[in-house]
Amino acid sequence: MKKFFRITFTVLIILLFLGFVFLKLQTRDRHPGYQLNQTIEAEKTGQIKAGFAAVSITPKIIDTWNDADGNARYEPQKGDTFNDLNGNEKFDATWIAGFHNRRPANGIHDSLWARTIIIDDGTSRIALVSLDAIGFFHDQVIEVRKQIPEDLGIDYCMVASTHVHEAPDLMGIWGESPLKNGVDDKYLGMVINQTVKSVEKAVSNLEQVTLHFSKNDSDALHLVTDTRKPIVHDPGMYIIEAKNNNGNTKGVVVSWANHPETLWSSNLQITSDFPHYFRKEVEKQTGGTCVYFNGAIGGLITTHPNISVKHPKTGKLIKEASFVKAEAQGIQLANIAIKSMNGSETAVSSGTIKLSAETFTVPFKNTLFRLGAVAGVLDRGMTGWWKIRTEMAAFSIGPASFLTIPGEIYPEIINGGIESPAGQDFKIDAVEIPPLRSKMPGQFKFVIGMANDELGYIIPKSEWDKEEPWLYNSEKELYGEENSLGPETAPIIHAQALKLLEEIR
Repeated sequence: MKKFFRITFTVLIILLFLGFVFLKLQTRDRHPGYQLNQTIEAEKTGQIKAGFAAVSITPKIIDTWNDADGNARYEPQKGDTFNDLNGNEKFDATWIAGFHNRRPANGIHDSLWARTIIIDDGTSRIALVSLDAIGFFHDQVIEVRKQIPEDLGIDYCMVASTHVHEAPDLMGIWGESPLKNGVDDKYLGMVINQTVKSVEKAVSNLEQVTLHFSKNDSDALHLVTDTRKPIVHDPGMYIIEAKNNNGNTKGVVVSWANHPETLWSSNLQITSDFPHYFRKEVEKQTGGTCVYFNGAIGGLITTHPNISVKHPKTGKLIKEASFVKAEAQGIQLANIAIKSMNGSETAVSSGTIKLSAETFTVPFKNTLFRLGAVAGVLDRGMTGWWKIRTEMAAFSIGPASFLTIPGEIYPEIINGGIESPAGQDFKIDAVEIPPLRSKMPGQFKFVIGMANDELGYIIPKSEWDKEEPWLYNSEKELYGEENSLGPETAPIIHAQALKLLEEIR
């Protein structure tokens, strides 16, 4: 009997040791020692140059499948089958990110892109990249930076995601099951390589420009809804049109807040959703490359299926999720942007870039996310015991300022309107005050979401709700917390933003 207990105890010790080693391996820091604490202080005003590029990150669909019951979930036990197009007798699926697991792509509707603008003031040069992806972790952003050739002269590179829900999984949580990583490593490597090429191409296209700034505060509000109280939007559209010395448009940058999920959960085609039609129409009307950045979309801000969208060309109201609806939305947005650009009265051809950027850590408290990290579903490095590295930046040029947010921040943190409703888990008043946009300098205030990371929802601590009673006396739990790192994320992000904004004032 003693021998049995000794053997059992030894086996348990070995299993615990192996489990600890596996945990450390899965959560190891992918970039040990990496720390960014960067400032750019312009020495003198210089002539502004800009360069634009759009490089494809469209995947190749290897195998397709047959959805027997039309529920957009690959379930062989319910009669779903796959088409073995490469003849290797296994289903080589491209898992679509967003909504739910088991949603393999069945084709390509339109291309996905790594779109870049380079801004150069004669002394400093920054690269701003927008990926058609649901999210791009900070570890991968660092990989991009390491591959950018030094001779390109890039002083700072930001990589943001449009957060499209119709692109391949780059985060891991939308695979064949909740326990299987959905990322194709070859595709992820391609995205990193193509992002670097986009930066290289944009640098090669640099030329002297005049930056025309404009904004529209509310004309696009009817295209979205906030699905969680308090009802607060980030409705403003912020625009830069870069024209060369001949008056030709080189490119257009637009920031506007909305989940690119107008096609909703049954779509099986790879697409960039409404940004595809938006960028296409802007480019058609201006001749320049269009770069779209998302904004404060937490809450969540979306074009819900209960919203009807009027098609500008046919006049028809479209409610059901479809490519026609996404097209109608994209063209409407483009028309709003073009109208604002035509009314622009603010233009600069010389100026200085001022920037402050810093990495910091946030606690990784979400239990499901922790399990995902241990299981390898979430491939994230840790800098300490359940702490992850992330990054924010604030920068300005001319009459515009920019604030990067590493996730889906609730609009009330940006624009004001945080509440302390009945049912809150923490009996506190608003923590994340003042509103961040009120502290941003300049006339044109760009907030770029999912920038340099994707931490999930950034929820005001006074609105955090994981335990009954539910907020606002709701009968059921509200959506949001299950896709957030934890209640301390928003206060940390808010404090870091105020620090960076103070440094560029």
